[in-house]
Amino acid sequence: MDKKTISTAALLGMIAIILGAFGAHALKKVLSVEQLATFETGVRYQMYHALFLLLIGNLDKLSEKAKNTIYYLVISGILLFSGSIYLLATNELTPFLDFKTIGFVTPIGGLLLISAWAVLFYNITKKSDKN
Repeated sequence: MDKKTISTAALLGMIAIILGAFGAHALKKVLSVEQLATFETGVRYQMYHALFLLLIGNLDKLSEKAKNTIYYLVISGILLFSGSIYLLATNELTPFLDFKTIGFVTPIGGLLLISAWAVLFYNITKKSDKN
């Protein structure tokens, strides 16, 4: 699980950097300041959670079950939260599709990301059976 978590973290971090550069250079010419800021929010949260997965993959105090739960919450959360933000921010660039209809998944993605942090908090703070 650790190899999968760390490699996923590296991939998500790499994609975040690529999307950030794409936004700063290519999208800067075609998006409004507000749309660009929205796009950057998606990139920022993706990078935060790539780093979070890197931490989780290297944390020995968590059970494999907890790591697995956090992993899937983060992956799902990034797809729904950052993914929907990317689509919503660039909605005007695709006149044949209207991504506003998927806007309801953004807070669901955010809730999944919060849940991942809650699982970490719970598992780190619960009493150990070894004490």
